[in-house]
Amino acid sequence: MARVIDRPGLADFLRRRRELLRPADVGMPPGVRRRTPGLRREEVALLAGVSTDHYTRLEQARGSAPSESVVTSLARALRLDPTERDHLFHLAGLAAPRRHGSGHISPGLIAIATRLVDVPIAIVSDLGEVLWHNALLATLFDWEDPGPGVGRNLVWVWFTDPRARERFPEEARARLTAAHVGDLRATAARRAGDQDVTTLVEDLRRDSPEFREHWDRHEVGVRQSDRKDMTHPEVGLIRLRCEVLLTPDAEHALHAFFPIEGTDAREKLDLLRVIGAQRFEPTP
Repeated sequence: MARVIDRPGLADFLRRRRELLRPADVGMPPGVRRRTPGLRREEVALLAGVSTDHYTRLEQARGSAPSESVVTSLARALRLDPTERDHLFHLAGLAAPRRHGSGHISPGLIAIATRLVDVPIAIVSDLGEVLWHNALLATLFDWEDPGPGVGRNLVWVWFTDPRARERFPEEARARLTAAHVGDLRATAARRAGDQDVTTLVEDLRRDSPEFREHWDRHEVGVRQSDRKDMTHPEVGLIRLRCEVLLTPDAEHALHAFFPIEGTDAREKLDLLRVIGAQRFEPTP
């Protein structure tokens, strides 16, 4: 397929993004007699490692088509976020690079999580790794952070450690098993070829015949709401609904466990908050 470049759109987008930046945004001194808003063309060219003439021609909607490496450098120089970078690639007639999973959690997501103090909360990566959780979730699941490695990956633990299923009713385990695999399938489709995805899938296929059987069914789907009934050793059966809030790039998900209305789950969660507070009180 022939490459189609939106030259006027590319020129306009580059100019507008350049004018939004200030020298201080990119670590440059302010200088004197700055008559143009934002950065100068030669400054963007310097940051991107391209000639001023080549960049100027792009802003004038003429000249040769920018290469993938030039577009990547311009996106970095202009401090574009992932969505803006993808748009720049689109205007240049190029396929946007795949987005890779990241352990960095946005401050906004953390702010939401810390305000939900009366329900168990976990922030999970697109591979199922628990990146953050509140104290109530730790009490509910008796979760102790094992540190870096597969021990904090929910999919890995579900298929390799029988204790992960003990608190869930027998009739719910098959559904949760399929859901774990479907979520991971969706990530593998979105981030096809990424090494961290490939390694996790290969290791699970090697170590879990059950995972291998489900994986080969090619069932895919992303959970955004799920029933999570579970039995806690100190308060008994708790009926919860897990709501999943996905970030726009689908790299992270906030899992919030709300009590099912009409049950005693609210009272039991309140009791677990007390139990958790007592458990983590410092010893005099």
